[in-house]
Amino acid sequence: MTHNNEQTITVETIVSAPVAKVWHDYTSPEAIVQWNAASNDWHTIKATVDLREGGEFSSRMEAKDGSMGFDFAGTYTKIVENELIEYAFGDRTATVEFVPTNGEVAVRVTFVPETVYPIEQQRSGWQAILDNFKRYCESR
Repeated sequence: MTHNNEQTITVETIVSAPVAKVWHDYTSPEAIVQWNAASNDWHTIKATVDLREGGEFSSRMEAKDGSMGFDFAGTYTKIVENELIEYAFGDRTATVEFVPTNGEVAVRVTFVPETVYPIEQQRSGWQAILDNFKRYCESR
């Protein structure tokens, strides 16, 4: 359902860690609950990952005060270990690329934005999650 003329947003971070570790921390439910939040007043309380093409994933994201929450869920459409994850969520798609360079890994996420919130708000939210991921991955 993706249209080639759809706008996409790309966010990126550079992680100082081997690609196998970066891949593991990005795809492991135990790790996802540690880093998957856009701000300190939110957290992911549960994550499930069936890391294969056609497999499903879900992260339950909630405000720490319990006031609201949602499931970020979808289906993996392409998996290339240590290199690429593509997934569909709702009628949107996203691509995650892992690009090793000189002992570091560029993690680049490109996604089709939704139409409710401003583009910059979406970009900053996804970037904040990636920044959390980098901190988590490099701290271990």
